[in-house]
Amino acid sequence: MIGRLTGVIAEKSPPLVLIDVQGVGYEVDVPMSTFYNLPGLSEKVSLLTHFVVREDAQILFGFLTAEERATFRQLIKISGVGPRMALSLLSGLSVAELAQAVAKQDAARLVKVPGVGKKTAERLLLELKGKLGPDLALPVSMANDNQGDILQALVALGYSEKDAALALKALPIDIGVSDGIKLALRALSR
Repeated sequence: MIGRLTGVIAEKSPPLVLIDVQGVGYEVDVPMSTFYNLPGLSEKVSLLTHFVVREDAQILFGFLTAEERATFRQLIKISGVGPRMALSLLSGLSVAELAQAVAKQDAARLVKVPGVGKKTAERLLLELKGKLGPDLALPVSMANDNQGDILQALVALGYSEKDAALALKALPIDIGVSDGIKLALRALSR
């Protein structure tokens, strides 16, 4: 599984971005919130990714923040919401706006997103209740690469992104990867 890409932006054509990672070009679909915050062509970028394998395609989705990726993953768990609709939701609403709509049970706000009908909006509100907003305690951005590596290691070990992020918040910002993983595992085992 591909969890993160760091490379140079070779092409930008919404919602697709081509990232050149040491001579290999990865096509990555990103929500518009990520697209607008990307650096220019030929500049270095690091994207957290979610890899989807289907019978007819292998698609890589990219996000600038762990919060966006976690929300994307939460969305695709919902029946009737695929990766494209999740990408559309994150393009039409920020994570904070989506969390606010869910907290207020505001279906009208969700219906404004292209491709989301009334029934889908109601299902989203029901399924996401209590799973977004303050409960989604992921950092908006990682302070350094070590924190991102620690988070990915914990997720790879089977912990949820929410639990891993909570453990990560308790660690010193400048901690090394191996020490950070050890301390986070101790905290999670309590």
